[in-house]
Amino acid sequence: MSKALRWSERWFRFGLWIVAVVFASFLIGLGGNIVENLPRVEQRLTVDSFLDQAVAGKLRGEIEAAQAARQVAQDAHDQAQLKLNSARSDASTARDTFNNWLATRSATQRAEQDAELIARTAALDALKASERQALAAVQAQQQALLDQQQAAARAEETLREMREVATEKYHEEMRSQELRVFGYRLLLTLPLLGVAGWLFAKKRKSTWWPFVWGFIYFALFAFFVELVPYIPSYGGWVRYVVGIALTVLVGRYAIIALNRYLEKQKLAEAMPDVERRKELSYDVALARLGKKVCPGCERSVDLTNTAIDFCPHCGICLFDHCHACNERKSAFARFCHACGATARESSA
Repeated sequence: MSKALRWSERWFRFGLWIVAVVFASFLIGLGGNIVENLPRVEQRLTVDSFLDQAVAGKLRGEIEAAQAARQVAQDAHDQAQLKLNSARSDASTARDTFNNWLATRSATQRAEQDAELIARTAALDALKASERQALAAVQAQQQALLDQQQAAARAEETLREMREVATEKYHEEMRSQELRVFGYRLLLTLPLLGVAGWLFAKKRKSTWWPFVWGFIYFALFAFFVELVPYIPSYGGWVRYVVGIALTVLVGRYAIIALNRYLEKQKLAEAMPDVERRKELSYDVALARLGKKVCPGCERSVDLTNTAIDFCPHCGICLFDHCHACNERKSAFARFCHACGATARESSA
């Protein structure tokens, strides 16, 4: 802040900078919400969006039906297994009883027991037949269970293959959508940056400069901060390309600005001393003198050396003498610091 400013003016300027910052913060908040919600202009995609819904629905129905049938077959298999276990237990018990009875029969050799032998053998055969029937029922339920498992597996495999194809299409479309949304964000932020550049070049010193600088800060933040998280990666090349492009643009502008500045300085240094000091703003001259540089060429000058009245680099007058009291004073001062007389323009 220039030392030539009045005390109240300094505080007013400080307050206006606060206005600029607050204005920028509200713009940044609004811009952040807009940038964040831009994806909503696109349809929300899922993998199912790329499936043939009729075929997929049919397969899902087959899977559900197979799973239901498999559960029924599993329950029936469990019941048949219990019956088989019971039949096996009955047959085993009857066989043990028959073997014991047969051993007794062999020892006694009683003929009247032949009819009982035939009856016991027939009963044992009937139990074995029941066991075989129970085993056949278990095997039938196992076959039904296997059939339903294989049917569900085939439907799931077909659906999985369809989802793999749909997933590839989904990723391709998401990449395209990501680029489109990034394009929307870029179309939003680039004009802001362009307007900010124009305001910086034309309006930064206007009466409404707090709003100008607030908008400039907002545009820079929107482009260089809010846009960065949404830049597509693709291995990082997009970031590198954007970085190179921005570096080239900024570097080109800086080089052109530097050359213009140097050319302007050369033209200014070729002008007469009086005209050069007229071209310099009072506040700018005092600010540069405060930094101990020449107001004309901005090169370092030992201002404490009383023998130096002119810049040794560009020749502009730095100190002269008051016409009223002959006191040595700054050539850019409007009044003499010793007697208060109004400074007169030197013809030298």
